[in-house]
Amino acid sequence: MENRRKSLEIIIPDLPGIPMELPLAGSGVSAGFPSPAEDYVEMSLDLNRELVRNPASTFFARVRGVSMTGEGIGDGDLLVIDRAAEVRDGALAVCFIDGEFTLKRVRTDRTEGCLWLVPANPDYVPLRVTQENDFRIWGVVKHVIKSF
Repeated sequence: MENRRKSLEIIIPDLPGIPMELPLAGSGVSAGFPSPAEDYVEMSLDLNRELVRNPASTFFARVRGVSMTGEGIGDGDLLVIDRAAEVRDGALAVCFIDGEFTLKRVRTDRTEGCLWLVPANPDYVPLRVTQENDFRIWGVVKHVIKSF
């Protein structure tokens, strides 16, 4: 299958000065054998503080497409993107290439002097980025929020 880049639905977060605190079970949830249930909550968690490090440069975007399903990222998932985060080799990033947005792993190829945008779905091919492309790394994905 050829690469079909989809536009992202960019959502500007509404981060009021009021904390968005939710109850947090202090002992966690067992992913192995069941543990005795607890009937109390020890603390609270502020999702704004937990998910957003740089409020002025953080955006949400909804994934459109299936090129990253091998990493558990599917159509409709919500991304938390930090435009101020440092981009490192292997980063999961929202990139702008030749007029379109795409979500891929960014890999540096020092021998060829180019970047590769690598999907996580075998039906998609990596995109080679050269100086001829209109290319920018728009932001680094810090979190993926899924609905089941």
